[in-house]
Amino acid sequence: MNIESKRLNLFPISNDEMRDLIENETIEELRQAYGEMLQGCLDHPEKRMWYAVWFMELKENPETIVGDFCFKGVGNDGTVEIGYGLREGFCGNGYMTEALLSVSEWALKQNGVNKVIAETTEENEASKKVLQRAGFLFSGQYGEEGPVYYKSNG
Repeated sequence: MNIESKRLNLFPISNDEMRDLIENETIEELRQAYGEMLQGCLDHPEKRMWYAVWFMELKENPETIVGDFCFKGVGNDGTVEIGYGLREGFCGNGYMTEALLSVSEWALKQNGVNKVIAETTEENEASKKVLQRAGFLFSGQYGEEGPVYYKSNG
């Protein structure tokens, strides 16, 4: 499974790679989140792409990972939530907007998916702008992290 954008290859990493990511993660919140993603992959191997960590790799410089994202499973109502982040030194280049555009369009073409949502904190203006540039709209609702943005088929 691989999704390509203009400058990026986007692909889910293996369970072993996820274990390595967890082992090397120094931020406890991310470590816990990655652990939950791995458990989702183990519990739902037939729907692994909806739980795995996906890497964002530069096409022009393979093996340079600029960030990652993940879906948080598919809800019974056809909603998938996406979480994302860039590695230090790669902000401000449009990589996240490009990735979110590509993966949200891909997700909305998958059977059973009709909406992609993302939450960000109220004070994270950069994340809000990325979501808006990627075609997400503010839902008027707030989740655990803050404002909820969405992109849908209709």
